Amino acid sequence: MRFAHVTFPEDTAVSLALADEAGALAVSTLIPDAPRTLEELIARGPAALEEIRAARAAHDGEPTPIAEVRFAPAILAPPAMLAVGLNYAAHSGELNLKTDDTPTVFTFWPNSLQAHDGTTTWSRRMSEAVDYEAELGVIIGRAAKDVSEEEALDYVFGYTVVNDISARNIQYSEAQWCRCKSLDGFTPVGPYVVTADEIPDPQDLHIWTRVDGHMMQDASTGQMVRTVARLIAHLSQGITLLPGTLISTGSPGGSGFSRTPQVLLRDRSTVTVGIDGIGELTTHCRMTD
Repeated sequence: MRFAHVTFPEDTAVSLALADEAGALAVSTLIPDAPRTLEELIARGPAALEEIRAARAAHDGEPTPIAEVRFAPAILAPPAMLAVGLNYAAHSGELNLKTDDTPTVFTFWPNSLQAHDGTTTWSRRMSEAVDYEAELGVIIGRAAKDVSEEEALDYVFGYTVVNDISARNIQYSEAQWCRCKSLDGFTPVGPYVVTADEIPDPQDLHIWTRVDGHMMQDASTGQMVRTVARLIAHLSQGITLLPGTLISTGSPGGSGFSRTPQVLLRDRSTVTVGIDGIGELTTHCRMTD
């Protein structure tokens, strides 16, 4: 199944919906006392998923066309947002950064969340070196602590698309990367969360980025230095990954900062990152003085 947070026409509240490119159907129309958010759905466990699945199969109503809804971030209040840097060798090399034996881990701040088709705005005085990074997002479905690599994927609720927007001037001037990637709106997530049963192998997904219609990144998640399972196992050692936690698993080569000439996000740039089988996530860019 494929979930999203959307606002339906003539409504002001965000709803949890079953959604795809064709249309969106509010979960509240399918089952009584429906979860209002993805986080609530995850907390209810597998039985809630099966209830929604059965209700959708029996439901004959037409979904709202996707062009008529407005998206919110695919996750609204995750307990943590963890990001892994330097997880594709090509990206590490182009940034002249070393891929260490253990993952480089940092966090995104919640103010950075942004929705599909949203507008991310930043000050030119803050950065004129803003870059894109397509990443596979992993959402934890149940508490995971000290899990093995072999069992790690059993803890995944679903997968989404993340654009890890980065202010490179800040990144290279500070030892920690949280701030350079956590400016307001710098973490678009969505549009959809696809449940894990629909992604048999997270290491066999086409991942890509287009900026103003031009392909900038074109890779496979199979090129990760550390697999999704290995990352979950590592991050869960001694730390409980709570249900709803987002893990952003790193970006492939092709960043704009490393190109000659550079291809950076500018005022009125449009960047779309996508992962086949999960979705396409578009962000509109505006720079202010």
